[in-house]
Amino acid sequence: MIDEKTLKAIKKFQQDEINDHAIYKQIAAGLKNEEDARKIQGLSDDELSHSQFWEKHTGWVAKPQGFVVGLFSFLSKLLGYTFVIKLLENREKATIEAYKPLIGEIPGVDWLVQDEEEHEETLISLLDEQHLQYTGSIVLGLNDALVELSGTLAGLTLAFQNTRMIALSGLVTGIAAALSMAASEYLSTKAEKTSKDPIKASVYTGIAYIITVALLILPYLVISNYFISLALMMTVVFLIIAFFSFYMSVLKDEKFSKHFFSMAAISVGVALISFLFGFLVKNFIEI
Repeated sequence: MIDEKTLKAIKKFQQDEINDHAIYKQIAAGLKNEEDARKIQGLSDDELSHSQFWEKHTGWVAKPQGFVVGLFSFLSKLLGYTFVIKLLENREKATIEAYKPLIGEIPGVDWLVQDEEEHEETLISLLDEQHLQYTGSIVLGLNDALVELSGTLAGLTLAFQNTRMIALSGLVTGIAAALSMAASEYLSTKAEKTSKDPIKASVYTGIAYIITVALLILPYLVISNYFISLALMMTVVFLIIAFFSFYMSVLKDEKFSKHFFSMAAISVGVALISFLFGFLVKNFIEI
């Protein structure tokens, strides 16, 4: 006899499994890569069987939650299906630990745990999402833009003390740097003679750079106080670093702190030095 607390937990497991089934099914249906679509459909089938396993013990038929399925399907288009699948499977690692105390109490849970730990992990490792080959190019554009432009804007803040001039100067610098970085990545990728397309690598680098430029300049365009703009710009820097660190930690199964603290320290260090340099320029050179 299953007690009320355990039954409530099992229903939560069942709901998560049926949600994941619907998410994977929707992702698979939208893929052009037939091999990856087949693998992800396999994940969907697994999740359905897991939900049906719990259904036998709860007597309750779970239905996919439309909002949850829609949200993760959207994220798979925005951030890539490999990221979404790994994010969901990382959540299931905690679920597996919750399953284990039920081994011996509910027949078949040991099979469920083994299937979660082995089969799905194997399928995920075989995914071959094309844009992940260009992660290095995205990192290059993002990291360079964060370090270079945050430093430039910090220096210009004290040197000009005019948000419009700061934004204009930052925009010109950022666009020129983005084109330069894209060209450099094209030549570098071409020289390496890897499987990556040099044009795609340069485009990923350039787009990552330009998006970062736009986000960092935005505070100077909407707020007239240059110190507040500087504070908001640095806040945006930390938010971008935090988001990207989380993204990379999920994709590469690495610690969040490994990416976050190194990128944050470099960006803050460069911004501080540039800010001090801007102070010197303001006081010793007439602008």
